[in-house]
Amino acid sequence: MLQGWMQIALTLIIVIATTPFLGRYIARVFLGERTLLDSVLNPFERIIFLLSGVRPEDEMTGWQYAKAVIYSNLAMAILVFLILMTQGFLPLNPTELKAPSWDLALHTTLSFLTNTDQQHYSGETTFSYASQTFALGFLMFTSAATGLAVGIAFIRGLTGRGLGNFYGDLTKAITRILLPMSVVGGLLLIMAGVPETLAGVATATTLEGATQAIARGPVAHYEIIKQIGENGGGFFGVNSAHPFENPNGFSNLLATWAMISIPSAFIYTYGVFANNLKQAWLVFWMVFIIFVFLVVITVIGEYQGNPLVNSLLESQQPNLEGKEVRFGWAQTALWAVMTTATMCGAVNGMHDSLMPPGGFSTLSNMFLQIIWGGQGTGTAYLFIYLILAVFLTGLMVGRTPEFLGRKIEKQEIVLSSVVLLVHPFAVLIPWAIVFAFPDTLSGISNPGFHGVSQVVYEYASAAANNGSGFEGLGDNTLWWNLSTSVSILAGRYIPIIALLLLADGISRKQPVPMTAGTLRTDTRLFTGVTGGVILILGALTFFPVLVLGPIAEWFLIGK
Repeated sequence: MLQGWMQIALTLIIVIATTPFLGRYIARVFLGERTLLDSVLNPFERIIFLLSGVRPEDEMTGWQYAKAVIYSNLAMAILVFLILMTQGFLPLNPTELKAPSWDLALHTTLSFLTNTDQQHYSGETTFSYASQTFALGFLMFTSAATGLAVGIAFIRGLTGRGLGNFYGDLTKAITRILLPMSVVGGLLLIMAGVPETLAGVATATTLEGATQAIARGPVAHYEIIKQIGENGGGFFGVNSAHPFENPNGFSNLLATWAMISIPSAFIYTYGVFANNLKQAWLVFWMVFIIFVFLVVITVIGEYQGNPLVNSLLESQQPNLEGKEVRFGWAQTALWAVMTTATMCGAVNGMHDSLMPPGGFSTLSNMFLQIIWGGQGTGTAYLFIYLILAVFLTGLMVGRTPEFLGRKIEKQEIVLSSVVLLVHPFAVLIPWAIVFAFPDTLSGISNPGFHGVSQVVYEYASAAANNGSGFEGLGDNTLWWNLSTSVSILAGRYIPIIALLLLADGISRKQPVPMTAGTLRTDTRLFTGVTGGVILILGALTFFPVLVLGPIAEWFLIGK
């Protein structure tokens, strides 16, 4: 057990140590300050802007920024859908795979477009190398960059700046952040044993003398942007539990750090923009404490194992069901909490096999969406709670609520409410419909309370743009492909529009001078109040679902 805790502690120490360096670098990129890559990338970016006609210095309003997001994403969706539907006629298809059904292709396109990467298929048997690389791999960069651009625009507006230019931000997010990190990380993964080849399947003879076909492909470059961009969609069906995606302890550590590196650093980036690193670190530690709490209860649950199995063995054994022995219970538990705390959704073990505390933690992460949250947008959601905390605190003490020297008024509260209310609607309404028609729609493979978790997990994963799942669910059907697509779109674009309008409104307000009566937001007391607001407004919204799912299951198993 000690070794498992030490592995977890080492991973978290690395995250804490790299946060200020990466956070400051991201801030320098989007503040237009000098970076080490300027001499290489400045000419490259000038060519991109010249050919595309983009003028990155042209400021956009909130509506213009939102329209740019939607129009660009629509164009990319049409392109990728056509590639998937015509893959049977395209090159780089050594196994001669045919096009998927239209509803699966639509769901896959929208899922990767929105950084969700929810997969109702196994990659190696469904999509060709061309589809995986030029369609899904392309969206892994652009969807992550879209989230980063929106997050930066929100931070700019929150700190009194103009929102910037979406196309300029999108380009810089790719060229300055995602691409350099992916090049270095991809090379490290190749060194660790992850394949990068266009050759077809490898044929091997087993010890029993049978012939086995082993799928492979251009995995390394796909795998690293999967983690850094918080995409999560696996090249193979079992995702990062596959030895070709995640062969050893080093690749697992790199992938674990990669998925949380940008979300954790983005909080520090806000501190640089706001010139208030104290507040940034307070918010960071608030999120870190909640995160560690969820990690601890998950790890303890997995270490204690299944009481029903332990009673048969007459000894306590860790829960190793659905886990890769090369990672063990500790690293699988940490990964499960981290992949749902971010927008990643990649898995190195089967979440359906987690003990109820693990189900509680993973669902709670996707319900809240701010521990650590998605690529860029997660930090924006986090500051929505800060704005609401300012508003509620101001009401309690009888003062006009202000955040960063700007008044919080009706419009900000309405838009903040929209951001928070979209998620429960996108999760609970389709969840209720499934249980209204369980025989025809559900696809549930687990009985009782675990089946409840299985269904709500799928919709929470879709609406939170996470993409992981309680596998075993029969989800490659017309109902699941279309209903989760609706949750995916609602969970992605409605909050983005609201965030941009909110940031635009705040940026246009005249700053109010700070006085002795101003409520400071960079104190431990206010940070604690924000934590309380998160628990009240966020956690309690979904508490009945948690009671019907993992909490009830734990009491049932523990009898």
